[in-house]
Amino acid sequence: MKREIESISMKEYDYLLPDEAIARYPLEDRSSCQLLHYNRGNLSTHLFSEIASLLPTNSLLIRNNTRVIRARIYLHKSTGAQIELLCLEPVSPSQYECSLTATESCVWRCMVGNARKWKEGALEREVCFKGENSFTFRAERIEKDLIRFSWDNPSFSFGHILEQVGILPIPPYLNRATEERDNRDYQTVYAVNKGSVAAPTAGLHFTDREFEQIAQRGIPVADVTLHVGAGTFLPVKSDSIAEHSMHQELCIVERATIEQLLDHTDQIIAIGTTSVRTLESLYYVALNHLDELTTSAEGASLPVVDQWEPYTTPDSEETTRDLLQRLLFRMQELELSSVVFATTLLIIPGYRFHIVKGLVTNFHQPKSTLLLMIAALLGENWKAMYDYALAHNYRFLSYGDASLLLP
Repeated sequence: MKREIESISMKEYDYLLPDEAIARYPLEDRSSCQLLHYNRGNLSTHLFSEIASLLPTNSLLIRNNTRVIRARIYLHKSTGAQIELLCLEPVSPSQYECSLTATESCVWRCMVGNARKWKEGALEREVCFKGENSFTFRAERIEKDLIRFSWDNPSFSFGHILEQVGILPIPPYLNRATEERDNRDYQTVYAVNKGSVAAPTAGLHFTDREFEQIAQRGIPVADVTLHVGAGTFLPVKSDSIAEHSMHQELCIVERATIEQLLDHTDQIIAIGTTSVRTLESLYYVALNHLDELTTSAEGASLPVVDQWEPYTTPDSEETTRDLLQRLLFRMQELELSSVVFATTLLIIPGYRFHIVKGLVTNFHQPKSTLLLMIAALLGENWKAMYDYALAHNYRFLSYGDASLLLP
């Protein structure tokens, strides 16, 4: 497989995306956008509000219930220089819930904007909650991208502080500042677990109405969690995908979801590429990492699915059902209610899907790893699909239109 990977040129996954095709804002009614239905090579246009009627009757929908946090913080030096901190992932405490509920200090890995202006010293900002006494919020640079946050009022958690001083990060390709409406628009209606710096955007089209219609058809819905990192926006800068390093993201899958997967192995449809990444990574956790599973206690090392693992691992003689069943047995032995792991999985043409059979997704950037995933699912037909979308004035990227892909 190595030779096949090295032969994948990103030039083959480029297309002309006109600026006017990029949706800067969502529609007022989330589900009134266009839905491109790809069904075994046939293409047709619908409204997203019709999606329940287009799903196969024996489907199981899997959605990513992560919630975007107000992860962008602006602080100023005494000189007036503005420093931007984008919180990527917690380091100490390393669990998202523990870090967001910390009441004195925490350490996060951050992207630092205007870093050359911040060589040393702490940055401070006075914070006041609803007229209460103000307190001081500090940021200290431990290493290049490690930032210690601290504050002198234990009545407030780091999560509270982010809600007060943080800004919801929106994709850089929107070329605009975050607006008040983004705080609502850039969250799915089922967002629960805080931790992402980007939304699982395929889910933005759903309203409670669609889920009610899906339930009326007897189609179950289950949740996974993948906390989306800023790496999702990183373009592939190399000519060959073999030279690209994938970002790492944290995944959580509950035992109840795995049990539902076992009942619906024939028609599992993922809502969004992050759900695909979680489910397909779960397969490799079951295949290669059962001995690494542990409780989610602070400081424990997690199994990590490597980006090239599918391409270096021999095909298993066990079925997907058998592997998931083995995973459940292992979870029962360890008394785990959920499996927690990290993934750098890269899904490219030539990948064999083990769990996902269909996908609800948006239209992705040229020469992106997300577009490679679509090509892995559809083969060369991705080109006809994208040509069709452009010719029929579909809106692209995070706030754009959607597609239902049933290969």
